[in-house]
Parts: sequence; structure tokens; C-alpha cells
Amino acid sequence: MESLSLHAEVERWPLAAPFRITGYVFEAIDVLLVRLESQGHVGRGEAAGIYYKNDRPASMLQTVESVRAAIERGITRETLQELLPAGGARNAVDCALWDLESKISGQPAWQLAALERPRALVTTFGCGADTPQSMAATARTYADARAIKLKLTGEPVDEDRIRAVREALPDVWLGVDANQGFTRPFLEQLMPALVELKVALIEQPFAVGQEALLDGFRSPIPIAADESIMDAADLPKLIGRFSTVNIKLDKCGGLSEALLMARKARSMGFETMVGNMIGTSLAMAPAFLVGQLCSVVDLDGPLFLKSDRAPCVRYSDGLLSCDDTVWGGCTTPPDT
Repeated sequence: MESLSLHAEVERWPLAAPFRITGYVFEAIDVLLVRLESQGHVGRGEAAGIYYKNDRPASMLQTVESVRAAIERGITRETLQELLPAGGARNAVDCALWDLESKISGQPAWQLAALERPRALVTTFGCGADTPQSMAATARTYADARAIKLKLTGEPVDEDRIRAVREALPDVWLGVDANQGFTRPFLEQLMPALVELKVALIEQPFAVGQEALLDGFRSPIPIAADESIMDAADLPKLIGRFSTVNIKLDKCGGLSEALLMARKARSMGFETMVGNMIGTSLAMAPAFLVGQLCSVVDLDGPLFLKSDRAPCVRYSDGLLSCDDTVWGGCTTPPDT
């Protein structure tokens, strides 16, 4: 790789409405935008970081600036893995490198990643934790949704929340995400309702560090690890506890690690899922490539924003589609 010109900045994107999960309410999302320029081409990457690891865009920007000289001397995706640890800073730079390489080489990122031509994917549409009536109303706004994911909080009202959404949309795939908010007694108490209401996936029921609560727990519904897994190195400790792993580029540090992680997880017998930390279409596009290797896709982040970048990913008939003009294509889009 020849020398690079680096530009990095933090952007704020307001949400259309507050979004609540266990322990947090989000009203806006800050993201780190990285641009890398070489040979007349520009590659872009966006990352939101990991709020529960205190990995936030302001500190991510400082991290990128601390290695500016190494990046601008010329860096590859492979050497980046040694330069920066997993997390949002590496994600933004890694995705910018993929985008830049696709433009310089004339090959779209999906070809560079040895994937088949990307297909449209069924994605979940999220309902933040709220009153049962409000969550059902939110679910109804996703008129063509094929899959819905509910944020739960470990409160008694959780059953009513699930029931209200199931009554509103009786035929959709339904998943629930506790964001570490359950206890084992609460999950055991809730399980009959989860089965009755045809919940297809339970995501991160227990707090990080309490994964042993799943030892010997025979769940009739698949359980996914989210906060309990960062990158591929964490996979072995999940065996026998989780059946599914949620891969997020902000956690694992970019598309390079995410693809490796998806392939390794599948080889170990896990189902794979790709998720997001909320962000614009620029963050969804590389995750969309990971989604080609996943059985569950949760890439609805731009729908929570007041506005999005252009060009943008498309949501139609419950599907997510993303063409090369958004990111990872062979030409530089006009908004760069």
C-alpha cells in the first residue's frame, strides 16, 4: 500500500425518537468517520464503538490520531490488526481500507472478501423497551416486516410486551434481547411465555461474567451471545452455553475480523448473527457483507435516525439490500 492521507472526525446523528434498552436511553448516536485517500481514490469507514466498554467515538478519534503516522506511511488490512486492538477505532480504519482497496483494484469489496454476489437479506426491525402498547404500535409501523426484535429489561412487564407485539404481528419471526438484564430465575419464569408466543431467539440474557448460569440450562429456544463475545478468540468459551453468536464490527474491530469470525464460528457449529450499534448506511454496508454468512441479520440502524447518508441502503418487503454505490464499490460516491 502506498502512502495514505487520513481524515478522521466525530459526527453526531440525532435519533428520530429515544431508544431504550436495559440501562440506557439513546437520543443521538455519535460516530467516528474515517476517510483514507490514495491514488486519487477515497475509502470511508464508520464506527460507533461499544458504549458498554466505554469505547466511544471521542476516544476512538484519539486512538486513530495516535497512530496517524503509521497509517499515513502506508498500512494494509493485515498490519492494521497488529497496530490497533479490537474495537471501534480499528473498525472505522479497517472498513475505510476495504473501501479504498475496492476502488483502487476495481473490484467490489464482496469479491475481495471471496463472497458470492450479495443477495437481499431478511433483517430484524427493532422495538425499544417501552410500554406494551407503545411497542406494539412501533411494531405495526414495520408494515412489511418479516422479523422483529424486542428489547426487554428483566421486568415483569416483559411478558406483556412480547404478548402485545405478537398479537399485533402474529406471523413474524420474533426475537428478544435482554442486553444482560435477566436473572436465571426470571428467564425460567418467562420461558413458558416465550415458547407459547413463538419467540425464535433469546439474545444475551445474563450479564457478562455470568455465562456459567447457562451451564446445564436446557433452553427450548436458541440463545445468542452478544456482549459475551468480542472477537474470534472468545468463541471457545461459549461452547455448550450459546448456540448463536452476534457479530458486530464495532466489537470485533472491522470487516476483516468479522468475516474470519463468521467463518470460524460456523466451522465450530455455531449459528451466526450480524448486528449493529446503530449508525448510518455507511456502517450497515460492510455488515451487510457479513450478513451473507449469517442466519440472523439485525441491521436496522438507519431506521432509528432522523436522516441518513446518501446513497443509502434500502429497506423493502422486510428485506435489506445494499449496492456497491453505498460502500465497497469501484467508484467514489459523490458525498465523499
